[in-house]
Amino acid sequence: MAALPGLVLQMLVLLLAFGGPGAAGQKRKEMVLSEKVNQLMEWASKRSVIRMNGDKFRRLVKAPPRNYSVVVMFTALQPHRQCVVCKQADEEYQILANSWRYSSAFTNKIFFAMVDFDEGSDVFQMLNMNSAPTFINFPAKGKPKRGDTYELQVRGFAAEQLARWVADRTDVNIRVIRPPNYAGPLVLGLLLAVIGGLVYLRGSNLDFLYNKTGWALAALCFVLAMTSGQMWNHIRGPPYAHKNPHTGQVNYIHGSSQAQFVAETHIVLLFNGGVTLGIVLLHEAATSGMDVGKRKIMCIVGIGLVLVFFSWLVSVFRSKYHGYPYRYV
Repeated sequence: MAALPGLVLQMLVLLLAFGGPGAAGQKRKEMVLSEKVNQLMEWASKRSVIRMNGDKFRRLVKAPPRNYSVVVMFTALQPHRQCVVCKQADEEYQILANSWRYSSAFTNKIFFAMVDFDEGSDVFQMLNMNSAPTFINFPAKGKPKRGDTYELQVRGFAAEQLARWVADRTDVNIRVIRPPNYAGPLVLGLLLAVIGGLVYLRGSNLDFLYNKTGWALAALCFVLAMTSGQMWNHIRGPPYAHKNPHTGQVNYIHGSSQAQFVAETHIVLLFNGGVTLGIVLLHEAATSGMDVGKRKIMCIVGIGLVLVFFSWLVSVFRSKYHGYPYRYV
């Protein structure tokens, strides 16, 4: 019994030397965290977007400890899934991740990952997720909040829009650097070559440059393209259409006034063109010197085009602005 106080004293000395049970647990957490960060950094050095299955996701994204954020794209890229939007979103996501990986500001504060449905269906079930693509930010502390789920239908999936969302959720600013695209310069060069060829062939006869009809058609095409929303598409990068994963139904008109599909702008352009053609026919019927019979036919056709296409335009407006009380027919 006399040796008991000495034994207790030795245990106290050992506890003080190693910091006690709490310090030992903290040291284990630091070791686990260090292993996780090193693993993610090693994968990120090989591929900007880390592919994860269920085990990797639970261990590196869901399970603590974690002092880094992980932006995860949940997608379905396999060909038999026929998810065109997933492929388009993946291209923009890769641009964003590469811009971060090869920037001078790259740190282990944030990582970009991907979970494909065919490689991690259990993750989709765990998160009660039934659509793709979906972007979620898993913050360094706590669980994802409402704002940590990217509003794809509203913002589109352009890399620049994703970068703004990432900056808002993580305070990490990423300057998006796109690979060079030579399509624009090639088209411009081709256009200049065509114009130069015409000038050369026509010689000194440049009367075609003063053709009012040609300039009017060019201006009309530009106005129709701009009023249909082509610039919005260029800035936001929305999907062409949306396919319901449950029913397979394809929607070409977005149900919200805050977003649109690419197909929707094509439809609106066609409807605006139909209305414009109808108005042109009405004008010709009223001012041309043709016989009365032809002018009547032009008038009837013009009225029909305006009536039909403007009615369809109003129907598109009603589908996006729910509760709109008016209709044309």
